[in-house]
Amino acid sequence: MLTKILDSDKIHKLKGIIDKGDKFVIVSHELPDGDAIGSTLGLYHYLMSLDKEDVKVIVPTNFPDFLKWMPGAREIVIHERYSDFAARLTADADVVFCLDFNAAKRVGKMMSAVISSDAVKVMVDHHLEPEPFCDLTLSYPQMCSTSELVFRIICALGDVDLLERDAAECLYTGMMTDTGSFSYNSNNAEIYNIVSELIHKGINKDEIYRKVYQVYSENRLRLMGYVLYKKMKVYPEMNTAVFTLSQAELNSFGYKPGDTEGFVNLPLSIEGICFSCFLREETNLIKISLRSTGTFPCNKFATEFFNGGGHLNASGGEFHGSLGGACRVFERGLKIMNPTNTPH
Repeated sequence: MLTKILDSDKIHKLKGIIDKGDKFVIVSHELPDGDAIGSTLGLYHYLMSLDKEDVKVIVPTNFPDFLKWMPGAREIVIHERYSDFAARLTADADVVFCLDFNAAKRVGKMMSAVISSDAVKVMVDHHLEPEPFCDLTLSYPQMCSTSELVFRIICALGDVDLLERDAAECLYTGMMTDTGSFSYNSNNAEIYNIVSELIHKGINKDEIYRKVYQVYSENRLRLMGYVLYKKMKVYPEMNTAVFTLSQAELNSFGYKPGDTEGFVNLPLSIEGICFSCFLREETNLIKISLRSTGTFPCNKFATEFFNGGGHLNASGGEFHGSLGGACRVFERGLKIMNPTNTPH
């Protein structure tokens, strides 16, 4: 039995929006991760179960190969490849669902299409401080993932019996990946009630874990070894570790999206390390991934120094400048927010 957390008035409004809609577009943020793909596909399968046959999932950029086994993944429209088609779908939609992001800029080059669409816009997200660009906002930062929130919404709508295995696999994948296989942001008994329900729907959680975490390329394994042996810098006096990867280094290992997924968690297995940072060079910016254990606030660090945000133990941001410049900002931040001063 799940606690009734969701606002009943908003659920009632959502039901009306879904009932009246014929054409649906579901959008995630750029560089979509497991929760972005899991939640969007979970909602996709749910809407299809309502006989809403015109349902499209659009992602701004490509997503990792280890998520492409998911039911419905082949139907996803990738905006960077089919921008005109994606823009037409968004313009013609009755309803646009914005999943797993809280600010319009998170959809990158899709932003103008989303903002300008006359569709009713519905945000479903679990990040802090949502921006008011949607007509209906369902924002619950206490959720472990947007996939958990989608499941709870379906329950609140009275339709949990409509969920079949395909949707359940997608939602479980989102929950699993956004909690590091339930190793952080997941100390809530109701999460496991949901997992139990998804297992009853027919998922094989062990097989999903294997597909996501144990089917990688040789290049990824070699890149991981390179990161650990050559690139990781440890600050034992700060209980911190950091590593960087330039575009040249990534290219030398035949990098594909998703190849560095989970790398930021690796240093946390070192005894005494409670804060980990991964800085990855992309075109025109540096992407920042942060992870912590205990009470050290990754999200505050991301907000203060890298124009980002997220959750207590898992967050991210970006830096417009060089990799060296980002490292200097990180080291300055460490001196200000010394993890050794935070209870673990």
